[in-house]
Amino acid sequence: MWGTIATWRMAHDGVLKASDLLQKNGHATDAVEALINVVEAYPYYKSVGYGGLPNEEGVVEMDAAFMDGDTLAQGAVGGIHSVMHAVSVARALSHEHYNSFRVGEGATKFATLHGFEMTNMLTDRAKARWEKRLAEQRAQPDNPYDGHDTVGAITLDTNASMAAATSTSGLFMKKAGRVGDSPLSGSGFYVDSEIGGAAATGLGEDIMKGCLSYEIVRRMGEGQSPQEACDEAVYPFIEKLKRRYGKAGEFSLVAMNNQGEWGVATNVEFTFSVATAEASPRILIAHPGPDHTTTIEPITQAWLDAYEKRIKAPIN
Repeated sequence: MWGTIATWRMAHDGVLKASDLLQKNGHATDAVEALINVVEAYPYYKSVGYGGLPNEEGVVEMDAAFMDGDTLAQGAVGGIHSVMHAVSVARALSHEHYNSFRVGEGATKFATLHGFEMTNMLTDRAKARWEKRLAEQRAQPDNPYDGHDTVGAITLDTNASMAAATSTSGLFMKKAGRVGDSPLSGSGFYVDSEIGGAAATGLGEDIMKGCLSYEIVRRMGEGQSPQEACDEAVYPFIEKLKRRYGKAGEFSLVAMNNQGEWGVATNVEFTFSVATAEASPRILIAHPGPDHTTTIEPITQAWLDAYEKRIKAPIN
């Protein structure tokens, strides 16, 4: 038995990589890192790693986290600069009992001193998008934020070990030093090999108000299926947030238990990739359904073709 699930279409090539490792009895920790690394290295994904969109000052600041479901060890980075694979730095930090969550210059210095691949993460394409947005903001100062899609993943290996990881460049045009939910334990991610794991993507400032990844794992631990746990954790909280805070941003969460069963909940159109020992890797699309449920369908070729065209379109 093995399985993996990850957020967004952009994770699919990583899911293929992780699936190959897991089928060959690879460890969940290696598989989840490899999955995220694939996404971090692809320059056309504008919200993760190389090619990620910068903050308002033109600096690509990345957040990432890693968690071992066997030991509960965690490592995380916030606002790290100039490192190709932020999640790998987070994994290295998970081996530290102290100082396992590093931010800004401290995180970047750790990566430099420990031999991680360092590079200029601002691609010409991302710089062009930033310059275009600067011009738009001068013309319309209240232009809203966009581009906050985190890659979050859960893996289960044939020895019943589990792992979770996240990586993101965060909100496009965010303030320098802003950190969202992605590196925060219980909000952006959580995994326990005795139960299962969950990971989030969306507007971090609102997701972190609910600690939803931990809540989903807690519910699975009480006997709910991953889908039940996702539906019953996410949708009532969105309603609560609208009622008490006045609004709620985008929320999408994925989960998998230690039996390879999985679930998803979202308040937007949300694609994800999933693979198990029983089902080959595939991309699915989810929408919020009636009465706190989630509608999940296969992705269409037309959608995939439009996606590829959109992410590679020239910057005018």
